[in-house]
Amino acid sequence: MEITEVRVFPVDEPKLKAYVTLTFDRCFVVRDIKIIDGNSGLFVAMPSKRRKDGTFKDIAHPLNAETREKMEKVILDEYERELERQRPPPGDSQTG
Repeated sequence: MEITEVRVFPVDEPKLKAYVTLTFDRCFVVRDIKIIDGNSGLFVAMPSKRRKDGTFKDIAHPLNAETREKMEKVILDEYERELERQRPPPGDSQTG
């Protein structure tokens, strides 16, 4: 199974940096993956649902470390590219 599309939707919140949608093999999509700014840097949180007791349970997640690492790399690389696209070019004055 290959990741065929990564869509990053940056948000302006203190800890939550972006929502991500992954498409696998152009036929299966996972939405609401989050990029979080944690104590030791950025990390990827899988989509989850809050339980009645207040804890969270992942709805979808990789079953092994290799798949998780591959997904995290692809997601964080695309997040950095999206941030670059949103930055004004060097020397571009926003003040008018």
